[in-house]
Amino acid sequence: MNLDHVFVCGHPALDFAATLRARRSTRFEMFVTPERLNAWYLESGLVDTITPGEEDDVREATTVREAIYHLVTDRRLGEEFNREALAVLNAAARKPPATPQLTVAGRHTDATPEQALATVARQAVELLSGPDVPLMKECGNPECTRVYIDRSRGMRRQWCGMESCGNKIKAAAYRARKKSAPAVTAR
Repeated sequence: MNLDHVFVCGHPALDFAATLRARRSTRFEMFVTPERLNAWYLESGLVDTITPGEEDDVREATTVREAIYHLVTDRRLGEEFNREALAVLNAAARKPPATPQLTVAGRHTDATPEQALATVARQAVELLSGPDVPLMKECGNPECTRVYIDRSRGMRRQWCGMESCGNKIKAAAYRARKKSAPAVTAR
């Protein structure tokens, strides 16, 4: 499994929720160490610098991530929010977020892992209470469980991303068609 963080969902909270990959099959955890968690915060552009994290930060982040995923799924399916997940997300969102500062070089956001997580939680609150809720879709790849924002024309997007899932599905369909097509004999 590729260890690179992928940002194809169209919203930081959805990309965060997607860090546990293949939830329906061979689950793959992206946040295996505090360093991997901090790498996600940096690569997402959420923060510019972050203090070193600890195992407790990873446990807290995965707990919030799972709450976000459950709430996104509830909202996407039109179901009532899971109360426990709601309490977890709101508790994280109440903590102080990362605060950007203006420097002579431009904007700079320095944070602790707790502040970065609070920022993600607040973004999840905004997403789940905002106008993009009807645009949330789950990837059409049966192995993928990413939820993304579909801003395509006509809302016809089927995959979280072409590179991550779309090309795999299209290539598999092509191979299946080729395999089942009758052989053409040359004369």
